[in-house]
Amino acid sequence: MKKKRMLGSIFVLSVLLATALAGCSGSPQSQTATGNANSGQAASSTAPATSAAGGGTLVIARLSDANNLDPHFSTQINSMAVVQHKMYEGLVMMDRNSEYKPLLATEWNQKDDVTWEFTLRDGVTFHVGTPFDAEAVKKTIERILDKNEPTPKANMFGMIKEVKVVDPKKVEIILHYPFAGLLSVLASAEGGIISPKAIEQYGKDLSKHPVGTGPFVFESWTPGQEIVIVKNENYWGTKPKVDKVVFKTIPEDTTRVAMVETGEAHVAEQLPVTELERVQNSPNMSLGRFESFAVDHIGMNVKKKPFDDVRVRQAIAHAIDKEAIIQGVYNNVGKAANSSLGPKVIGYSPDIKAPEYDLNKAKQLLTEAGYGNGFKATIYLNDNKARINVAEVLQSQLKGIGIDLQIQVMEFGAYLELAAKGEAQMFISGWGNATGDGDYNQYNLFHSTSAGVPGNHSFYSNPKVDALIEAARKEKDPEKRKQIYAEAQQIEMDEVPLLPYRSSENLAAIAKNVQGVYISPSGYIEVNDVTIQ
Repeated sequence: MKKKRMLGSIFVLSVLLATALAGCSGSPQSQTATGNANSGQAASSTAPATSAAGGGTLVIARLSDANNLDPHFSTQINSMAVVQHKMYEGLVMMDRNSEYKPLLATEWNQKDDVTWEFTLRDGVTFHVGTPFDAEAVKKTIERILDKNEPTPKANMFGMIKEVKVVDPKKVEIILHYPFAGLLSVLASAEGGIISPKAIEQYGKDLSKHPVGTGPFVFESWTPGQEIVIVKNENYWGTKPKVDKVVFKTIPEDTTRVAMVETGEAHVAEQLPVTELERVQNSPNMSLGRFESFAVDHIGMNVKKKPFDDVRVRQAIAHAIDKEAIIQGVYNNVGKAANSSLGPKVIGYSPDIKAPEYDLNKAKQLLTEAGYGNGFKATIYLNDNKARINVAEVLQSQLKGIGIDLQIQVMEFGAYLELAAKGEAQMFISGWGNATGDGDYNQYNLFHSTSAGVPGNHSFYSNPKVDALIEAARKEKDPEKRKQIYAEAQQIEMDEVPLLPYRSSENLAAIAKNVQGVYISPSGYIEVNDVTIQ
């Protein structure tokens, strides 16, 4: 089956939220996003270079630095945003319509349920001058799955049994079992093809020496301050319009925005909702709003009383006014969610019926569960301003049905450890999606084998949901796969181990002399088409 037919027959998974907190059409500055956090330094006083006819240096101010520029070892969005479609490229890519397009592979065939054949692009070289070929694909994937030195991405590629070199420009990927989302994995940042020479030369130090086939070449990384990449003059495809990109680490929200306003930077990423009015009222900035795969949710640990009773979880769901949260906390950025899948994720269904805001129904369910007089509970969350505000709203809303909600704010790493151990009664969190396929959300958040570290912090277990998730992984027909996911999502919504409350957006302040900025739904800024006037 040829590539174009595959686009119709494969209905295709964020990165584990190890350090992540977690696109509509229109003009680049008005498209309709996942965040991150960490350290950094003050803004530079040197204005970025610009050019009326292309070229120049694009300066991007962002909340936190990368933690690793090796796509097989990185665990956060800010790292992947630097490497994907810039220094590294995969065999395929997902476009803005969530369709798969050729990148380093020009076409692909699914020969049988477990065998995929990819034809590779001619004339592509790595940044060090060596040719891209089937051996590079084999070496890259084998590195991810190396049992002697396992990478954090081994589970993500665990469906791959073997990579066979047919000839220098043809490779077969053989799976352990049918997996409909294979293209989504290969299109992810983790699927970037690495130079075999660099793998051998640098090993785990590859993070400091990224070598791919992309339109930009690594120049330097000053941890906590900036990462610099430059145009690849030998790039096989359309060359970028800017000569250089500098990613500056600026942890202070107001400072990032001020840098764009004064011309010290062109883009300020991970814009908090508190800065919207300032950006919108500025003569020098435009607000970029980009759709996201990410969904924020309120979780309940089904192994802890009283949340082991589905009626208690349903009561809480009926007592939460999502619209009030979106308006009051997020200034109408994002939309009320009816699923753990964002609207742009493959497998999302708009027909899922979520619990309506109904205090009488909530009180009735609590009484039936034996908690007519309410109870005391603790909700855990990381030290994110918006989530702290959400917790305070929840505290007020749940008081209306007799629940005394205590708020416990923690550093993100400590919060993750506690939640993964199953020690959180309730929690506020979110889930992004690095691939755009429903399997990534469904398997990690709801499958019983994902309880704990992989992402199922509710410790939810339902054999029927497990079976549906596994069936969707194998189903090739896109409509049937969509129906399977819809059934699973409705069961999950009815049993509410998680209550999705907001489909997120990625926000950015963009200088008005800059065009072509786009942030993918996975939260990665795309810069290949950017021009500076």
